[in-house]
Amino acid sequence: MDRDELVRYLDTYLRLKDFPQDLSLNGLQVEGKKEVRKVGAAVDAAEAIFQKALEEGVDFLLVHHGLFWGKPFPIVGHHKRRLELLFQGGINLYAAHLPLDAHPEVGNNHELARALGLVELGPFDVGVKGRFPLPTPLVQVADMLGQLTGMQPLVHQGGKGLVETVTIVSGGAASLIGQVDTDLFITGEPKHSVFHETFERGLNVIYAGHYDTEVFGVKALTRHLEARFGLPWVFLDHPTGL
Repeated sequence: MDRDELVRYLDTYLRLKDFPQDLSLNGLQVEGKKEVRKVGAAVDAAEAIFQKALEEGVDFLLVHHGLFWGKPFPIVGHHKRRLELLFQGGINLYAAHLPLDAHPEVGNNHELARALGLVELGPFDVGVKGRFPLPTPLVQVADMLGQLTGMQPLVHQGGKGLVETVTIVSGGAASLIGQVDTDLFITGEPKHSVFHETFERGLNVIYAGHYDTEVFGVKALTRHLEARFGLPWVFLDHPTGL
């Protein structure tokens, strides 16, 4: 597939223009080969990921966390090594941060909500709100998340043991706890400053891992590209444990 055609499609499908507040340079960050034959999906833009992409023969790499976050930096040291690997393989690097969190079809949060069996989904910031069809034990939700992510989640039970309404914002969204009005909030990584607020407000929070809650979007997006354009893809897994 022609690279520029693929980039135009992704820019439109992911609605990049709707997220001017995002510090990530969403879209094509590094230009590579003109012809795309194989797509790679990864959470992070990192040297180890680029090496795997090179070994897998990836032409077009989709990541959630890209290289650029609103500030210039010198192309030296590990930054230089990262770019050298991309140039060596002619690998296109495409980043989708908040657009891939919020997307209703292939976004991290909607994908996780559907995997948990939530219904009546609606927006919350770049995440989603929903409910279980029946009240569900908190410990059961934690077990489900552990099975989905492969990581033992951290549970802060500030509320009741049976939960029905749920808010999900993947990654590092603990600062949103003050806005949550559901029985349970699911996010990626904890933040010390909101620990006491969780219990004082009677809220349940499950921290299921920043990395592990954000594998869903890149996988769903590359499955979508395969179904629409016939592009083969590979997931380049490099867990951080965070």
